[in-house]
Amino acid sequence: MSPTQLPDHGAVLAEVREVRRAGIVRLRELRLPVLTGMSASPGEGSPGEPRFPAVERLLRTAVAAIGGGTLQEAAEFSLGLAQGTRDWPPADRRRRAAQVYGVSVERFRKNQELMVLGQVAEQLVRLASGAPAGAAVPASDAGTAPADGSAPASALTSASASATSEPSARPRPLAPSHHRIPVRAGGHGGHVTLHVHAVDLLRDIDVVVSPSNTHLALPEPYKSSVAASLRRAGAVRDPAGRLVEDSVRDELRAWSDRFAAPGLSVAPGTVAPTGAGALAWQGIRRIFHAAVAVPRPGTNDYDVQPADVTRAVTRVFALLAEENGRSADAGLPPLRSLCLPLLGAGRGGLTPAVSFAAVWAAVEAELARGGDWDLHFLVRRPERALLVAELLASTDGAPTEEPGP
Repeated sequence: MSPTQLPDHGAVLAEVREVRRAGIVRLRELRLPVLTGMSASPGEGSPGEPRFPAVERLLRTAVAAIGGGTLQEAAEFSLGLAQGTRDWPPADRRRRAAQVYGVSVERFRKNQELMVLGQVAEQLVRLASGAPAGAAVPASDAGTAPADGSAPASALTSASASATSEPSARPRPLAPSHHRIPVRAGGHGGHVTLHVHAVDLLRDIDVVVSPSNTHLALPEPYKSSVAASLRRAGAVRDPAGRLVEDSVRDELRAWSDRFAAPGLSVAPGTVAPTGAGALAWQGIRRIFHAAVAVPRPGTNDYDVQPADVTRAVTRVFALLAEENGRSADAGLPPLRSLCLPLLGAGRGGLTPAVSFAAVWAAVEAELARGGDWDLHFLVRRPERALLVAELLASTDGAPTEEPGP
């Protein structure tokens, strides 16, 4: 297949998903025009040979090119390519693939499965381009770039593959940690910057939203959650690293003492604003603590309702307007930029897709009414970044990703 005839990533992914549903044993019955055309490359079968064996060989080659690890293992189980799984029903293959990631079948179906099959499709496109296994497809070979210079839609998928594959003999370029993505809501267009890194690496963003429980109790600073990381990064320390002031915790306690009833929780969806402590040196001005997690009595677990996430993000925008009114009166610059994590997608138990939908409902409503904000989303894992980018791409206007700064 020539570079000018490279298949569309979405079309390849659709046929890979069809193979996952039917299984390798039913390849003969499936109509797979894109994969069949790709398997006609030199070396994939011989003249007169039925095409379905060549399609299977092509899929095995693409999965092997992932480079091992949990991603390849899950792909092998999902498609029935793992030894002994060829005739497994789709539900059993999905259950075994979910076990690779240690998640429930439903969570795997809504999250990791899309990422796994997307990476198989990405490898298939790379093979069609003639690029070495695991190498990025040059822009000229990955389809015609849009006239505005934005990157092909597979750019973030390529970054995710690089981050999840094992090292090859040839060094890969570092995956970008920022992706600027056009969005549209209610006839109003805008951009969202997607960050793929830890929250304490943020720079020059006015407000960062931190997930919290309804008791507004911050986790210990040595933990890895967004709230713990912000507490740790906001603490003031002496030159030897000793704690001088637990600034974020102290301000949040002061807010609770002033506005919350002693010993009682606040309503889900409440947002408590505090300063950013030492993060001010990084250009972070405020932290908005969104109380979305309700502790489950007698356990260490939490319950999060998507409606409470939407309510909290709506309140965030209202607080921005309120604080900007006071800033104008005091002659201070307004708060313009806002960074949102996937609220409730950690210990709260929401899937990333459900969390994003709940957050986006409030963001979309704000954009539709003409809200002029510099919006940012934050995730740590490349596979979640891929999911968020694809969900953003499904918003009205089907935006195309642009290169990050």
